[in-house]
Amino acid sequence: MQEVGSSANSANREFVAFRVGAQEFCIDIMGVREIRGWTPATPLPHAPAYVRGVINLRGAVLPIVDLAMRFGIGLTEPTARSVIIVVQVYQQVVGLLVDAVSDILTTSEASMQPTPDVASDLAKTFVKGVYAVEGRMISIVTLESVLPISAKAAA
Repeated sequence: MQEVGSSANSANREFVAFRVGAQEFCIDIMGVREIRGWTPATPLPHAPAYVRGVINLRGAVLPIVDLAMRFGIGLTEPTARSVIIVVQVYQQVVGLLVDAVSDILTTSEASMQPTPDVASDLAKTFVKGVYAVEGRMISIVTLESVLPISAKAAA
């Protein structure tokens, strides 16, 4: 676990850091239900390209979102290191396919840098800020932006 620029005045938060392609991202650990190994998904007809399909998670149907596709990086080719991060977004439980989980970060809200103004609107939709950690730049993903509008409306 790594401590990132914490201060005694601000409450610390924990994030799960992971890789998608060559980039590092993180999400608030409070939204994470579990982390599990890659399981091939059953495709759904007419689903968006970033939805890999669904898997059976202890009797529940779990949609799998390929974060690389969702972020416009390209289709993930799952490997032995690939994992599914099971998260809750609004009332929906969804699995996020990522290349690997790297670590747990403990940091304060004050150490977050805003998304740079040069970033595209699409980048700002998915990334709410950046943490600089030991020479690494880790983008903070807005989980609510990962799901399509229709899923948000159902929440």
